[in-house]
Amino acid sequence: MNSRGTQLKKKKKKKKKKKKKKKKKKKCTQWFTAQSSTQSAMTPKNEQKMTFDPFSGPAGLRKLVARAEQHRLAEQTLLAELPPSLQSGTRFVSCHEGELVLAADSGPKASQIRFRQHDIMAAARNLELFRFVWKLKVKVVPPRFQDKAMAKKLPLSKENAQLLKEEAGNTKDKALREILEKLASHVRD
Repeated sequence: MNSRGTQLKKKKKKKKKKKKKKKKKKKCTQWFTAQSSTQSAMTPKNEQKMTFDPFSGPAGLRKLVARAEQHRLAEQTLLAELPPSLQSGTRFVSCHEGELVLAADSGPKASQIRFRQHDIMAAARNLELFRFVWKLKVKVVPPRFQDKAMAKKLPLSKENAQLLKEEAGNTKDKALREILEKLASHVRD
């Protein structure tokens, strides 16, 4: 009986393994078919337009869109109260338990906000949303993407070109002399 009982257990285990393999295969093929159908329906990025309808979709999404809209309106009203020189590059982060948190894109701008914090808090207290503000916190958050400035090639003045030629004449290294002469040839006309 022992050997027969163990054989039955082994057969049951094999059947379970086969069922699991079949399920895995089905899942994989379903995933690949779903992926290929979505790829064919995709359009180029510049043709896609993202629009959100806050009244459709799951309740969680509606709440999230509503909170984002509320945050946007709070930021808009608060930034209108800031001095014009500080409006650009400043973002409203949060206002929780009387602590107003702003983000500045540079250190000097953050210092200016901290310097004027009493005026900014007084102006914020005039707004309904920020009437209980008692503390201002400023964080420096540099922009994620910046346009890199093109390097300007400044032409060489005649005086500097003359100095380079003199140095080229005084050097013993042939390679250095050629480089200095080449640099001296970039003279401003």
